[in-house]
Amino acid sequence: QVQLVESGGGLVQAGGSLRLSCAASGRTFSSTAMAWFRRAPGKEREFVAAISGSGGTIDYADPVKGRFTASRDNAKNTVYLQMNNLKPEDTAVYYCAAGLRPIVTTTWLYWGQGTQVTVSS
Repeated sequence: QVQLVESGGGLVQAGGSLRLSCAASGRTFSSTAMAWFRRAPGKEREFVAAISGSGGTIDYADPVKGRFTASRDNAKNTVYLQMNNLKPEDTAVYYCAAGLRPIVTTTWLYWGQGTQVTVSS
């Protein structure tokens, strides 16, 4: 069992930045790939980024490439999502997920409660 707690969401103007954090507990963190997803109002949940257990492989969804950066600190059991040049269409609840395996193609088993990101125009 893995517990995930996100933080760092908030309200920001377009062009601004936020950094989300997700603290994990309950499992060997470095053996678990981590991911960020988001759900915008009226839309399905969508993939944002995933990072392997070692941090050596990172995948991004096309809409966030070049603007978002995922990273992790295995010593702190924490994964981050640095979001720059935010756009109104990035407004969503952002969720952290932990995978079954350390690779980014894993099944996502555990989910945090989400943190709201709102980007004003």
